[in-house]
Amino acid sequence: MRKPSWLQRVLDVARDQRLPRDAQALRFRVEQFGAIVQSLNPRALVFVDRDYARQWTARNGLAAPRWAEPEAEAGTRAKTQTRTRTRTRTRAETQTQTRAETRAETGTGTGTETETETPTRTGSPSATDSLTGITKRVLQKARALVRAVSPGTAATLDDNPITMAPLSAPLEAHLQLTNRCNAGCKGCYTGASPQGDNTSENREWQLAQWQRTIDELAAAGVFHVALGGGESAVLPWLGELADYCWQRGIVPNLTTSGLDGLPALLEIADRFGQINVSLDGLGDAYAAVRGFDGFARADAAIRALRQRKREIGINVVVTRSNFTQLDAIFAYAKKQRLSEVELLRFKPSGRGARGYDEVRCTDAQHRLFLPIVLAGAKRHRIRVKVDCSYTPMLAFHDPGPAVLAQLAVFGCTGGDFLIGAKAQGQLTACSFAAPPPPDNNGARPRVDELRSYWNRPDAFGVFRQWRNADEPCRSCTYLSVCRGGCRVVAAHAGTPAAPDPECPSVVRFRSSSR
Repeated sequence: MRKPSWLQRVLDVARDQRLPRDAQALRFRVEQFGAIVQSLNPRALVFVDRDYARQWTARNGLAAPRWAEPEAEAGTRAKTQTRTRTRTRTRAETQTQTRAETRAETGTGTGTETETETPTRTGSPSATDSLTGITKRVLQKARALVRAVSPGTAATLDDNPITMAPLSAPLEAHLQLTNRCNAGCKGCYTGASPQGDNTSENREWQLAQWQRTIDELAAAGVFHVALGGGESAVLPWLGELADYCWQRGIVPNLTTSGLDGLPALLEIADRFGQINVSLDGLGDAYAAVRGFDGFARADAAIRALRQRKREIGINVVVTRSNFTQLDAIFAYAKKQRLSEVELLRFKPSGRGARGYDEVRCTDAQHRLFLPIVLAGAKRHRIRVKVDCSYTPMLAFHDPGPAVLAQLAVFGCTGGDFLIGAKAQGQLTACSFAAPPPPDNNGARPRVDELRSYWNRPDAFGVFRQWRNADEPCRSCTYLSVCRGGCRVVAAHAGTPAAPDPECPSVVRFRSSSR
């Protein structure tokens, strides 16, 4: 079937784009379902079937791709999926991120209570009805888009080649370059401190070790790295590492608090693909989330960075207290001409595990999350991304499993689409997860040894065992895309392999089973 003209243009333009600093990032990677093509305008990783992969390589003068399995055995179907970290695309470009996230967030608690409070701003029936109407219209457009791209897509996705097995390598790696930070945020997911993770026995990795890691990631076929901390802006070799990423074909993105190291960061800002500043609220709301008044400094950093480059955004860890500010945050981002807002679910990791049940969003807020995001993104015409742990909250509104899959919206993709690494090099499934247990020799897997660990049968443990989910996930039609929700949240509640206890459908199921 002929692809829609807009999609064809996205795929075709990929071959003509050039990246900053005269570097060529990885543009194409073979997978059993076909391939992944990197596009820069719009910024996306595009999942294509085998037929299009052959066409793309032929047009670009590359050798025809080869697959280990014949097409029939691999279960490949005509399917094109678009994502940036994990991405849905509406007219307002509401996006879903697995960066996991892309990087500092999630949530749990017992998850069994049914919470009924409604955020103040959307508490009236008229406001709620309006949000419901917007959500329905956007989902209708999404379904129409899927039918246009692939009219034969099945409602169930048990044979979806993208979910049958992990990818050949992660799409991105979240590298915690340091755990040093002077801010002392009360909910810091890494538990950062001024001294970092430097002990008498072990020291944080330095430039040479991270360059070795970039070599390993490039050899594996990773497209992006998300560099963070702690506060990595204070590292004297940060710019050199970013240059090295480009040289090895990997796009370096950066997350910073904006509270330290700003003068040096301004000098090297052009070396990164995207820079996001953590901003967990406006005015007093910032202090409520972080435990100190740092909004003015973060705001100044955002303005200064935006003067240096266009690709500046904000990361917002969504909590019970700042949920009602989401629309105002979108308005702020639009006013500052930012390129994106990334919403991160608060997660019980590091200092975030303390008092988690009082900070995390309520069930009522989780149910309103998608309508509020869609309405705000449309109203302010700003690109909004949400991390992969929010997929249960999207699925709750029943857009259809095929819609989410076709738009490459997947739940927990730790140990598959993404990986993390601690400041001493320990490999993790995501930024918030603990490292895998040590082997018989007492050693834990390291990120600079990714390829030797990736295909092990036990690699990343429960993160890859979502097919064995308990109820209600086991019989849920969204299991193949949602993957049971956030493993970090489930672990905090007591059982890492259990369904995400904050999924609205899980809350409803457990409430009705009492």
